[in-house]
Amino acid sequence: MPGPRRVSAADRHAEAQGQAIAGQRLPKPGRQQLMKSQSLRTRLLVSVSVLLTIFIAIAMVILDFGFRELSDREMRRRLEVQLLALISASDDHISGELQPAAQLAETRFKNPGSGLYAEIFRTDGRASWRSNSLAGTGLDFPRDVLQGERRIKQLRRSDGAAVLAASLRIEWEFDDTATYSFIYSVAEDLTPYFAQLYTFRLYSLGFFAVLMALLLGVLPAILRRLLEPLRRVEQEIEAIEAGRTTEVGAGYPRELLGITSNLNTLLRGERERLTRYRNTLGNLAHSFKTPLAVMRNLLSTEQLRDLPLARQLDEQVGRMDDIVKYQLKRAAASGGSGLGTAPVDVAAVAESLRGALLKVYAARHIRCELSIAEGCLFFGDQEDLTEVAGNLLDNAFKWARSLVRFTARKIAKSGARRDGLQLVIEDDGPGIPEAERDRVLDRGARLDERVSGQGIGLSVVRELVQLNGGSIHIAASDLGGARIEISLPPV
Repeated sequence: MPGPRRVSAADRHAEAQGQAIAGQRLPKPGRQQLMKSQSLRTRLLVSVSVLLTIFIAIAMVILDFGFRELSDREMRRRLEVQLLALISASDDHISGELQPAAQLAETRFKNPGSGLYAEIFRTDGRASWRSNSLAGTGLDFPRDVLQGERRIKQLRRSDGAAVLAASLRIEWEFDDTATYSFIYSVAEDLTPYFAQLYTFRLYSLGFFAVLMALLLGVLPAILRRLLEPLRRVEQEIEAIEAGRTTEVGAGYPRELLGITSNLNTLLRGERERLTRYRNTLGNLAHSFKTPLAVMRNLLSTEQLRDLPLARQLDEQVGRMDDIVKYQLKRAAASGGSGLGTAPVDVAAVAESLRGALLKVYAARHIRCELSIAEGCLFFGDQEDLTEVAGNLLDNAFKWARSLVRFTARKIAKSGARRDGLQLVIEDDGPGIPEAERDRVLDRGARLDERVSGQGIGLSVVRELVQLNGGSIHIAASDLGGARIEISLPPV
């Protein structure tokens, strides 16, 4: 299995440059930030509902105020009319008293408990006229009304019920030219007014409650209609992520045209950039590969084979060849899940790899068990999954005595848009010593020089796993050999 091998500073510098070319990515937003974000539809629904509630509450207050003002004005007007009618119906007597004529007075003044009360009071304290309706009410009209003053005041009966009273002081000249001052007072029960106000408020509350329920019931449909273009954008982006399409469609409202057109431009640019990067890196590696092969062939000729300088040059050419092979592997894999990439069926890739490796290692009669949960998908480039699983299975076949086990299962998380993936490759070989488990992931590291390979497979696996946001862990297997676990978290 891969083991330690000395890596020079030049190798590290070349690897760092390759990673700088291929691995520059924008930081992904944290899942906690995504979880905190709310639905735009929910925000609009809550905001409009709050504003609608406030508007209806203000409307109810304004209507209630207007109703009370109109009712108060109407009551005052009625009391003024009753005062004038009482004055017009008054007749003077020789005794210096005033009484309303029986045929002209309001009939409710004669009926106790009618709710309409009246009094004519002479300011010098002599006997006054009081309507029969005042009997038992305990009402005391004001006595300090000034000459010509109209006073309207709320009073209380003996039972606590409220009445609204209007008083007017006038001078009355009798036939004998005697003049006296009188206070005319009229009052009306407020109980009917309060009952009417209560009924109005009850009907208003019911009306606005029904109106608000109807508006809130229609509001989701209106918002659904208004937000349909945004929902379409979301669905098309999900289709791009799933690889069913490559661009956002047309026919969006003017407000979203800038977003959709710029997004399509970004997607096209990203695909072209990735293609140029992979082609350039592949061409560069292939361009180096042929001259290096020629150099190694020349250094292996009889004339140069035994020269000390030739051996040193051959060693350096070998290292350069390893770097080229490493970059070729990196160029073959995209590293990360890009938009427009269809999810990869893990079972299909594993079956294909197992079939190929069983043929390669047919002479050793190794069994390969696959335990793959239903619906396991890799959200990324198929080349990445093939490179990761292929390198790990190839290493397991190299070191296994008789059995290799490949396990895959989904990693689910509440609120995640797509599941994560866990891959476990085990064998019954000698395993990897605990002290060497970190070093075998370095490029060029090999545990046994007698086993074929360049020692770059696991380093490529680690890089691809990290670029896809995952982690790699090496432990001991229950089978007796190594256990390598790849975990790609849900997003």
